[in-house]
Amino acid sequence: MSFPPSTDLYDVIARRRDVRAEFSGEAIDCDVLRRVLDAAHSAPSVGHSQPWDFVLVADEGRRSTFAEHVETERRVFADQLAGERRERFERIKVEGIRESGLGVVVTYDSSRGGQHVLGRHAIADTGLYSTCLAIQNLWLAATAEGLGVGWVSFYREEFLADLVGLPDGVRPVAWLCLGPVTQLQDVPDLVRHGWRTGRSLDDAVHLETWRS
Repeated sequence: MSFPPSTDLYDVIARRRDVRAEFSGEAIDCDVLRRVLDAAHSAPSVGHSQPWDFVLVADEGRRSTFAEHVETERRVFADQLAGERRERFERIKVEGIRESGLGVVVTYDSSRGGQHVLGRHAIADTGLYSTCLAIQNLWLAATAEGLGVGWVSFYREEFLADLVGLPDGVRPVAWLCLGPVTQLQDVPDLVRHGWRTGRSLDDAVHLETWRS
């Protein structure tokens, strides 16, 4: 039996954006948040280990502390740039921590599933890959619900782990800004600001071997 493709899914994939400046600041409906998190928790995982957890951060003080840390790391990166490259970077907003109203810290626990996780014996990072699949599920579900998501990566892992009280051995993989938006940009921010144009699908597909 075959099933027709879901054009709705392709539409959501095409509309998904890394949101920074478009958060409205409105609260997320509890039922909607539950559906989005359930979609994330439904992601496939190596050995069905489900190695992720989701720490919801709404406290304004904690979000402000994290935003200040991110700004410090932004300056560290900016100091490595020169000339036009730095000018372009300065125009790019890298986070919406305060504006979104909710942070979702997605974590990875390598001990989840026990010592012998089915399918992880040869590639240790499959658990980390599984956590990234949960993030992608969350992102697409949020987009389908009319919410925006922004993945913040300008932080030190040990700082974020301490900020949200992670146990030893649990790694913070992402701080996701999550919330209602005024719009989703038609063109990704990094393309609009001239930072990077991206590659075509044809450039990314190889037949049989890399150099085919």
